[in-house]
Amino acid sequence: MLNVRVIPCLDVKDGRVVKGIRFANLADQGDPAALARRYERQGADEIVILDVSATADGRLARFETIGRVRDEISIPLTVGGGVRTVEDGGALLQAGADRVSVNTAAVEQPALLAGLSSRFGAQCAVLALDAARAPSNGCPSGFEVLTHSGRNRTGLDAAEWARRATEMGAGEILLTSFDRDGTRSGYDLALIGAIREAVSVPIVASGGGAHPGHMRAAVDAGADAVLAASIFHQGDWSIGRLKDRLQQLGVAVRR
Repeated sequence: MLNVRVIPCLDVKDGRVVKGIRFANLADQGDPAALARRYERQGADEIVILDVSATADGRLARFETIGRVRDEISIPLTVGGGVRTVEDGGALLQAGADRVSVNTAAVEQPALLAGLSSRFGAQCAVLALDAARAPSNGCPSGFEVLTHSGRNRTGLDAAEWARRATEMGAGEILLTSFDRDGTRSGYDLALIGAIREAVSVPIVASGGGAHPGHMRAAVDAGADAVLAASIFHQGDWSIGRLKDRLQQLGVAVRR
């Protein structure tokens, strides 16, 4: 197993980093370029930027924000928001992204993943899978895929969708628990386990992580990387201190 990656997430709206609970009640957290620079200096392995209003606004993630962040960091950068075509993905890569994350458009037109993977390589095609515990609606894994920033329940089984997406070329899954997002109650270990059973590609666990114990549990459940936001933005943990603690807990982290 490769060493575990620690990844700060920058949810961006109108050029500012924001954070809420279950994708709502967003509060300003700062400037994306300044935060990205700080996190790289602390030892972040990657940065993820998600333009949380791009799909609703019918536009692509803002190139200006991507460029400003890219100018400040040398570590890998994943960008998501509003991608609807292979050409959109190429535009984000040209703007400074290393990987392109797709959620809503991939559900609506699954061939998009195959197109991105074929044109740019599977390592560039990231499936952003937002999932919630499902009511009794026929989702065998117990989890349902959400789109449109959590506003739309699709009825798709999360594990089956993950399997199909990787068969079409997704090289990594950014897995967010809608139920846990922003709650600091720990990652949804059952969700991670269900997706781990379905796919062999790397899984980035997101939603609910508050401390190294939560992250150790996510890794034990099958995650290859752990993503967090508010605990970094609000200064609860620096990435270096968190990695030190993870190492004490027996997690092999990148240095």
